Amino acid sequence: MTRRAAGLAGLVAVLLGGCMVGPKYKKPSAPVTPAYKEMDGWKTAQPSDHLPRGQWWTVFGDSELNALEEQIAAANQNLRIAEARLRQARALVRFNRAALFPTISASAGASAVRDSGNRPFLTPNASAIPGIGHGATGDLLFGLDMSYEIDLWGRVRRTVEAARHEAQATAADLETARLSLQAELALDYFELRATDAQKQLLDETVKAFTAALRLTTNRFEGGAAPKSDVAQAQTQLDTTKAQATDVTVQRAQLEHAIATLIGKPPAAFSLSPRPLATQPPDIPVGMPSQLLERRPDIAAAERRVAEANQQIGIAKAAYYPTVMLNASVGFEGSSFGNLFNASSLLWSVGASITQTIIDGGRRRATSDAAIAAYDATVAGYRQTTLSAFQQVEDNLAALRILEQEAQEQRRAVQSAELSLQLFTNRYRGGVDNYLQVITAQTVTLANQRNEIDILRRRMDASVLLVKAIGGGWDVAALSSAAK
Repeated sequence: MTRRAAGLAGLVAVLLGGCMVGPKYKKPSAPVTPAYKEMDGWKTAQPSDHLPRGQWWTVFGDSELNALEEQIAAANQNLRIAEARLRQARALVRFNRAALFPTISASAGASAVRDSGNRPFLTPNASAIPGIGHGATGDLLFGLDMSYEIDLWGRVRRTVEAARHEAQATAADLETARLSLQAELALDYFELRATDAQKQLLDETVKAFTAALRLTTNRFEGGAAPKSDVAQAQTQLDTTKAQATDVTVQRAQLEHAIATLIGKPPAAFSLSPRPLATQPPDIPVGMPSQLLERRPDIAAAERRVAEANQQIGIAKAAYYPTVMLNASVGFEGSSFGNLFNASSLLWSVGASITQTIIDGGRRRATSDAAIAAYDATVAGYRQTTLSAFQQVEDNLAALRILEQEAQEQRRAVQSAELSLQLFTNRYRGGVDNYLQVITAQTVTLANQRNEIDILRRRMDASVLLVKAIGGGWDVAALSSAAK
């Protein structure tokens, strides 16, 4: 008897647990190189040397930027959309997990039916219900019903796993959105500070050109210079004033963009002018293989590959029969007085097996579609990885080359300023005409503006590099994402 009971218990366990049809998930390979092409001379990340977890923007050392970044999480509406989608995905996990348990429902009802006394084949001695009369029947019913699908082939379990993988992917989508918004804010901020630097330079140049106009006017009035010198100086001054006014348009638009990112109306937000003076920080990059763990978009793509793999198993399970257990228990009586008597007890227990025999190829088509979807997600995962490597390489190259260009541009600015000073002195001494001064002014201003623009591009490349390596995020954050 003991062996028989043990065998029966084992059979029940097998029936309830079932098996899993379909392929087991294996993380697809991704194209990885041992090192970045543009890493020559770059600082490699060490275990104790990494970007701050979450608050990666603090590496720039700008307190105003830090304060702005802190406001994104609570106020940005696009981020709230992504958070709502994550909550929705987590709810779907719980919804699908409920199929692992029996469904129990309760019902209660009361009914009375009076038949017509003139109906055909009326039984002469039909019983009567008090207050209703002959030919009447009544019924009181209270019951509990239970239904349960035995997950023999793993369809339900794979559905739950698919929902869990989607929730993890959605959590990674949220982090991708968060990182993108944080990076966009940093880019807009440094762009705005660069326009402040351009405005400061142009305002100082306007003052210098005003003094140059005064010099040409005095020389003209003294008969030492022609009227054309005054006209050229006036043109140069007015052109520079127009440039100084023009940069304020871009600054206003950038300020409005920052306000929107932190969830404020543009009219209620402003930033005081402060020229860009920050230098790009040292950013530890790490190895290419670590990028697969640091990029939330790569993690999302990989989780969707796992989800697509589960969908293949779900499609395969459709080839096998569905086994259902059903049970009900309750009481039925003719009045409240006898409803709960022992003789009013009713119950039923049963099982059913359903197998589709002919479906016109629907299951095969579903299976083929699931396999094709899996292949597409694998390709998407690999493409996302390749794009990530490209972004890292692009910004590593940009930072390396722009650093060299900044040094060259600094020397060009110094040479242009010296040339302007020399030509201005020669003009004062009557050695050269004013055209030489105009040319030197134009060249100097162009080089000074280009120097500011190179610094802006270096800061942008720094932000984009941080974004390309995933900020301070790590794939371990997904371990609890589907709960």
